[in-house]
Parts: sequence; structure tokens; C-alpha cells
Amino acid sequence: MKTDSNRLLLSGNHAVSHAVRLVKPNVMPVYPITPQTPILELITEFHAAGEMTGEIMTMESEHSAMAAAITASLTGVRVFTATASQGLLLMHEMLHYAAGARAPIVMFNVNRTLGSPWGFWPDQTDSLAQRDTGWIQYYCENGQESHDTTLQAFRVAEQILLPAMVIHEAFYVSHSMEAVEIATQEQVDAYLPEFNPPHRLDPQIGESWGNTVSQVMFQNHRRDMGDAMERVLDVAKKADQELQDLVGRGYGIHEQYRCEGAEFIITTMGSMTGTARDAVDELRAEGVPVGLLKIKLFRPFPVADVREILSGIAKVMVLDRNFAPGTGGILYQELKAALYGLKGAPEIHGYLAGVGGTNISPVNIKDMVHSAIGEKPVAHSVWKG
Repeated sequence: MKTDSNRLLLSGNHAVSHAVRLVKPNVMPVYPITPQTPILELITEFHAAGEMTGEIMTMESEHSAMAAAITASLTGVRVFTATASQGLLLMHEMLHYAAGARAPIVMFNVNRTLGSPWGFWPDQTDSLAQRDTGWIQYYCENGQESHDTTLQAFRVAEQILLPAMVIHEAFYVSHSMEAVEIATQEQVDAYLPEFNPPHRLDPQIGESWGNTVSQVMFQNHRRDMGDAMERVLDVAKKADQELQDLVGRGYGIHEQYRCEGAEFIITTMGSMTGTARDAVDELRAEGVPVGLLKIKLFRPFPVADVREILSGIAKVMVLDRNFAPGTGGILYQELKAALYGLKGAPEIHGYLAGVGGTNISPVNIKDMVHSAIGEKPVAHSVWKG
């Protein structure tokens, strides 16, 4: 049941900061990088005002911040950090270690273009480049969703014992202001139990971490990580429903919008989803049977759900705000792999739209839909904006 909460005008980044305040992490290793910095700035203000009591560790680099986060998490405490773009890439080695150590760190990443050339604009390539590190990945559409998903990420990560990355895009979300419903402390305390992992570095327990293992032990450990990642799907759905029961807001791990009777589905991820909804509404008013599939949980990818949703659909158009040279759009490739071998699978059109933060309007999306309706798909992503 929904109870009283605070409705504030906030940027997407500050919506995240308020979620972290309510979670009350014990340790927060931090390093600022545009456009993530406001998340950490507001957290330090909460800390200075006595509204947070966890230890803030100011590090010399993002690599060091993640190394400190891993060490703290392995002692059995709740840990948060945040980064963006080049900072996330500098952490890459440590991201693998965090997942392998089964350290349920929650990190917020603000999607930003990667150098070179240098830029500060929204582009999902930074986090998608980390898709094989073993981190859970959530992609958020707006500040409200980022606030709520940060809470969900702690709930899921600490049950599964894998780290989780929550993500929104630079400036379109990170610095845009909107009315955000902030959960109450009572709601968050009821939602997040005290973190008490079964294994931790503690002299009283007498366990350690980091010894060299045999080939078989390594293989078994990776298999266990895979089993844990598969459990995320059900745990994430339950965590979303539990939060919805408390605060009245839920998102699922994906969203279907106006898919009833649709013959054509637009698939998106992140902030472009809102624009795509407007395009769907306009196309429906024109008599075009179009729907929308938003992917929120990208790792693990909801393969079974996607196959069920898209079975029997004639055409799917994937919009990617990312680009992997030699591969194309990453969501497009993931969707093709998920649908491989499906009887009645749709034709799939992969469009690179909004890469580097270029603006994509409802008119642009409608034009792409009309193009896809009249074209046969090709085996690679096509530049559209």
C-alpha cells in the first residue's frame, strides 16, 4: 500500500542520491567524473549534514574506487559507488573481480560517450561494453525509475550475491529536472533487510578470499556465477513487485506498450523509450498497428520473455543508442540471438539512432517505422540518425 512520501523537483542524478541516502550504505568509495559527479556531490552533502553515517572514501581513480568497493563488500557491509564513461572503462579489470568475488556492490553509471573523440553526450556503449563482466545491468528511462531501481538493485544483488549496475543517460536524464516521488525511510527499511552475507572476511569466521584455484574449481565457480545470474530474472521480478506493493510504482524487467493487436514492435532501452511511446501513439492514431517493447533488465537478458512477446509478430525494429564497430547495435544483436530458432520469429530491423546523443524525435521514429514496413531487413545495423 502506498503511504506518504516526498514529491520533489530533482535531476535524475539527485533522484539517485536520495535513494542512496535511504539505503544507508556502510561504505562509499567515490571518484567524480562528468556527468556522474552530482550524484556524489549530493551524497557528500547528506553526509556532512548528518543524514548519512556511512564511510565516504575519496579515491585517486575509478580503478581504486572499485578496488576499495570490493574490499569493503567482502567484509560483509553494504557498498555503493558511481561512475561514467572513461571511469567505468578504467574499472574494467575490477568489474570482473567484483563479480567473481560475488560482491553485491551496487554502482550507478551515467551513460556518456567514450573517447576518442572526446565528448560528454548520452551513449550506452560504455556500460554495454561491460556486459560480459558478470554484473546485473538495469537501464532506466527517467529519474523516477532511476530512484526506484537503485533500491531494487540492492534488494536483488544482496539476495543473488552478484554486483549490480543501474544506468541512465547523460543529460537527457542525469541533469534533466522532473517531479520525483522519494520513498520514505520506513518504506526502504521494510524493503531492504539488514545485509548479512553467509561468507565474509571476518577473523571470527576464519574465511579468506583470493587463493589460486585449480582448473576444475575455476570452471565450477564460473558455472555457479551463471546459475546465480539465471536466478536474477525471477528475483528481479519479485523485487519489483515488492517495491510496487510498498510505494505504488513498478516497472517489471521489461515493458509492453500498446502491443495488443500489434503487427510491428519497436524495441528500445533507456530514455528514448518515452519518445518511442509518443511515436506509437501517433502511429496508432493513424491506423498503424505498432507497439513498443522496452528492455529494462539487460543482464541477464530476458530471453524467454522476449521470445514469448515477439512470437508471431511480423516485424521488429530495434533502436540502438550505441555502436560496436564490426557488430553494429548491441541490443539488435542481443535480440537476434534471443530469437534464433524461434518458430514464427519476426523480421528484425536494426537501426543506429541517437548514437553519441543525437536527438531522435517522434517524427524520426515514425519515419523509421514506415521505412522498415516497406523494406526487407539486412544482416547488419543501419545508420538512421
